[in-house]
Parts: sequence; C-alpha cells; structure tokens
Amino acid sequence: MSLPRESPPLAPNQPSLVRALGLGMAIAVVVGNVIGSGIYVKPCRIANDAGDFRIILAAWLVGGLICLMGSLSMAELGAMLPHAGGMYVYLREAYGRPTAFLFGWTDFLFNKPGSIGALTVIFIGALFGLLGYRASPWEQLALEVLVIGGMAWINVLGVIWGGRLQGLTTIGKGAFLAGVALLPFAAAFVGVRPLEPLNLETTVTPHELTLSTQFAAALLGVLWAYNGWESLGSVAEEIREPQKTIPRALFGGLGIVIVLYVSAAIAYQLALPMDKIANSNDHPAELMFETILGPAGRSVMSAGLLLSVFGGINSNILLGPRISFAMGRDGVFFRSLGWVHASYRTPAFAILVQAVMSIGLVVASSILVQSFHSFKSTTVFDVLTNCVIFVSSIFYLLTVVGVVILRRKYPDLPRPYRALGYPYVPLAYAVFYLWFLWEVYVGNPAQANLGLGLIALGIPVYLGYQRWGGKARPANSEIAQ
Repeated sequence: MSLPRESPPLAPNQPSLVRALGLGMAIAVVVGNVIGSGIYVKPCRIANDAGDFRIILAAWLVGGLICLMGSLSMAELGAMLPHAGGMYVYLREAYGRPTAFLFGWTDFLFNKPGSIGALTVIFIGALFGLLGYRASPWEQLALEVLVIGGMAWINVLGVIWGGRLQGLTTIGKGAFLAGVALLPFAAAFVGVRPLEPLNLETTVTPHELTLSTQFAAALLGVLWAYNGWESLGSVAEEIREPQKTIPRALFGGLGIVIVLYVSAAIAYQLALPMDKIANSNDHPAELMFETILGPAGRSVMSAGLLLSVFGGINSNILLGPRISFAMGRDGVFFRSLGWVHASYRTPAFAILVQAVMSIGLVVASSILVQSFHSFKSTTVFDVLTNCVIFVSSIFYLLTVVGVVILRRKYPDLPRPYRALGYPYVPLAYAVFYLWFLWEVYVGNPAQANLGLGLIALGIPVYLGYQRWGGKARPANSEIAQ
C-alpha cells in the first residue's frame, strides 16, 4: 500500500508548480484568507439574530473552537496529501471522484466566486463611502470588474507575488484589527471616552424565536467571518516542507484569528449598546470609530476596512483556482483548467476563469435581490455569504469525517501529523455541523435550497463530462493498494 507524494502533471512536458511559500507566508495565507469583511460587517446581522451579548460572545468562541477542531483533521490530511487542490484531493481519496467533483464544482461555480464577489461589493462600497461619492450601479460594477481583474493578473504573474501581497496585507489588517479591539480601552486610558460595561447587558428583540435558532443564526454570520481557514491545503503543492508547515500554519493562524475576533466583539459591545450595533446598517465598526474619535473616525475605519477586504480578495484569488486546477489536471473537468503557465508557473487559466465567474456572480446576485420576493429582505452581500457558508459546511463535514474513513481504509499509510483527539474530535465536529445545517435550513430555506440546487447541478455536469468531455486521468494520483 503506497501513497504518492507528488501529483503528476497532466502532460509529461507541462511545467509544474513551484514550492515557494514558507511558514510565514503560510500563516499569512490562513490569517489573510480569514480576516476580511466579516468581523467588520457581520456584527450588525449577528446582533439582530441573537439580540443578547452572551449569545454573541458564545457564538464567536464556539465558532473559533469548531474551526480549530476542524483544523486538527485538516492538518492530518494536508500533511498526508500535500497536493494542489486541498479539500478536493481529500474528498477524492475518501469518497471517490464524484463527491470530490461536487465540492470542486460548487467551489468553482459559487463558493470562491461568491466570496470574491461579496468582498468586492464591500470593498467598492467602503471606497465610495471614504470618498463621499454616491456611485451609480454601473460605476460600481465597472470598479468591481477592475479590482477583480487586476488582482487576478497579479496572481497570474506568480505565486510568490500573490504570496508577498498576501503577507503585506495580512500584517496591515492584522495590526488594524488589533487596533479595533484595543480602541475602547485606549480611549478610556487617555480620558477620551470611558468604557461602558453596562452596554454588555443591553439587548434587542431577535429575529429568531428559539434560543437554538438564535444561536445558529448568529453562527451563520460568525462562521462567514471565520471562513477560509481550511483553504491552505489548496496551495499545499507550493508550500515548502508541507508535512511540517501545514499543521503549524493552521494552528498558528487560527489562534491569532480567534484572539483578534473575540477581542473585537467585546470592543464593539463596550463602545456601543446592542440597539446601535443592530441598526448600524452593516457598518458597526465605522459607527464605533465615529462614536469614539468623532467624524474622522469613520474615515479611519473605512480605510482599515479597505485594506482588510483587499487582502481577503487577494487570498481567495490566490487559493481558489488551485481547486479547479486540480480538477483539470485530474481530467474530471476541463483540462485547460489544469494548465500551468510556462513562465509564471501558476494555474493561469484557472485564475482568469475564476475572475470571470466572480464578476458574473455579482451581477446575478444583484438580479436575485431585485427580482425575487424571497431575497427582498436581504442584501447581495448576505445572499452570497449565507449560501457560501451553507454549501461549504456540507463539504467541511464530509472532509473531517473523511479522516475517520481514511484511517480505517488505509491504516498503514504514513501520516507525518496525526489529528489530536482522534476519533472524538472529528465526531464531535460532525455532530455540531449536522445540527448547524439543520438549523440553517429551517431558518432560511430559500437560501439553503439555492445552495443545494447549486450542488445538484454538478451531478449532470459530472456525468455529461465523463461521457462526452473526456476520461479522467488514471488513478495513479490516488491511494493505491
């Protein structure tokens, strides 16, 4: 029984990816891919859904703990299978190509383009807000196209360029988020504005009726803010010493994010009562800065949000194409997606296709919000993020359970890192996500059904491509007995 250590290219003469990312850049990928708009935008929606700071704080802590539990399993899989594609590879080895294809399909069709699109919507909104300019929808769309296209081109030029940009933006936005968490305490220390601990006791009437649905609705926003921690495996084939680097980067990066997120959530509540957070129209961070620092504070926060979201867009463009690249190289989807640029050594075509998909999804989501009653009460940003989290959660669940399956199917395979707490941690993770998916479906069936429909669309696409598009590459990249 043997495990291939390298996933061969589609053609013998095709250039391969290059291992250029060290531990520092790998941690930057985790932190930078997680910290985007969620911590600055979602607290408004979370306050409306939960209504009580005790529920909100529990959601941030539980969300971080669940992601950390998942990372224990992902670290084992990443160290064992350090190939481009991440979760696509793990699902392929545990369940076979059809299940892996459905993950790659939804990631290609919606998840990564949805994340890029949602972040770009926030980025352009924050930019116009900072400039004090009221833009038309066409102006917004033109700038969204420009941002997505420009970021895609940077990542086409080389993984080291995308990695360096990720490192720089991660340092900046991590430092800024730390400043957000410390702002109320610093203001109290210098006598600008005292802390208001009574804000922690303020409440609003939540949208949901039961404690269970309140908590699940709050977690939907929290898990969007944490979303992206799992994507490091997508660039595993471009990480130096992946067997050591991947586990260290996952744990180190997630630890940093959890501390920053929980601290920021406390800071919001110390500065603002619950009703102001709930009514902040997705701008609670700007409202907090304006409350403490005056009118200039909103501009400072908008600039910080721009930096944070810019890094989030880059990380998604850096990581997402590696999944469709793995599918193309595997021969289960268009083989052109598995093409590596001879000079830049990047999956250039996959990057450009993802950029086009992201632009298309922003336009489609705008039409949904404007045209269908089920989406009238939400925003483009919420439609994109809620569907992304629901769909992603299904495959997170399958991937973590895949650790148990691979342990039983191939017990003698080399595992440079073995998941701590096995099998109890993966099973606890699975139980949580089964509950979470059910609560989300009951609470918002329209958006959940949209996500399930996107997954189901992949079934005829897979069968049709296998019949008419070409055969998959022989299974010499899979675990063989």
